Amino acid sequence: MATVAERAGGHVLGGLVIVDKAPGMTSHDVVGRARRILGTRRVGHAGTLDPMATGVLVLGVGRTTKLLGHLSLATKEYHATIRLGQATTTDDAEGEVVSASPAGHITEDDYAPVIRSLTGVIDQVPSSVSAIKIDGKRAYQRVRSGEDVALPSREVAITRFDAVEARPAGDLLDIDVEVECSSGTYIRALARDLGSALGVGGHLVRLRRTRVGPFSLDDARTLEQLAENPTMSLTLDEAVSRAFPVRLISDAEAQELRNGKWLEPTGEFAGVHGAVDGEGTAWALLAEKGRRASPVFVARPVGVVD
Repeated sequence: MATVAERAGGHVLGGLVIVDKAPGMTSHDVVGRARRILGTRRVGHAGTLDPMATGVLVLGVGRTTKLLGHLSLATKEYHATIRLGQATTTDDAEGEVVSASPAGHITEDDYAPVIRSLTGVIDQVPSSVSAIKIDGKRAYQRVRSGEDVALPSREVAITRFDAVEARPAGDLLDIDVEVECSSGTYIRALARDLGSALGVGGHLVRLRRTRVGPFSLDDARTLEQLAENPTMSLTLDEAVSRAFPVRLISDAEAQELRNGKWLEPTGEFAGVHGAVDGEGTAWALLAEKGRRASPVFVARPVGVVD
C-alpha cells in the first residue's frame, strides 16, 4: 500500500517513465534522481545501462514497478561506435589498453564478412566486467578485486548488425554500427570479437540504446526534461496496452480480479497478457495454465484507489 505522501503525490498507480539516460550515470543513479524529482521512493528500472551508455532506460513508478519483471524487453536496438586497433581490459573505452595494432589499412572488404559472421544466432562470451553473477557476486566485482574471470558462452540472437560509416582515427579505425539483438547480448563483446577476428583488437567507444522492447527514444525524456515536467511517459493503463497482448474483460470479470480471483481461460494467449475493460482500464496481468487464467499482477486490488 502506498504511503500518504505518495498518495498525495499521485503515484499510487504511477506509470512508466522512459528516460534518455546521460553518459556517466549508472542506472541506479537515474533511479535516485527520479525518486527525488517525483517525490516517491517507489521507482525501479528495467534493462540496465552501463555508465558509458546513453539512451532508453525504462523506469516504473508506484504500483507500475510491479510490471517491470513482466515486461517483454527481449529485443533491443543500439547505435554504437567500434574502434579497431586497440583491445582493452573492459572491451570498452573505460578500460586500460592491453594491446594495440595499426588498423588504418582495414577496409570494408575486410570487416564486412566478419560482421556477417557475427549476425544471426551466435555463441557469445560476455565481457568479464559484465553484471553476470558468479556464485552470488557480479563478474565485474570479482575482476575489480583482482580475480581472473572466465565466463561461459551463451546463445544470443543478432537480428541486424550493420556498418553505417567508417573513418580513420590516426592508426585506428572507427566504425559506426547499428545493432538489433536479443536481451543478454553484449555490444562490447561484438566490438571485442570483431577486432579479434581482424587481428588488431577492438573495443567500444560509444553506445546509445535507441529502443528496448516497445519503447524507443521517441518516448524518452532526459532527467532535466522530467524535472521540468514531472509526469509519467505512460500511465499504467497505457503501459499494459502497449507492452502486452490484451484480453477485453467485462465489469464483472474486473471485480473478480480485484478480489484476487481467476478467470476462465480463452486459449488465445501463450504468455502473460493484460486484462483490460472497454474503457481501456487495466485490471491485471494474466497467465493461462490449465483451466485457469490466473493473475500474476493485480493493478487495482480492493483497497487501492486511483
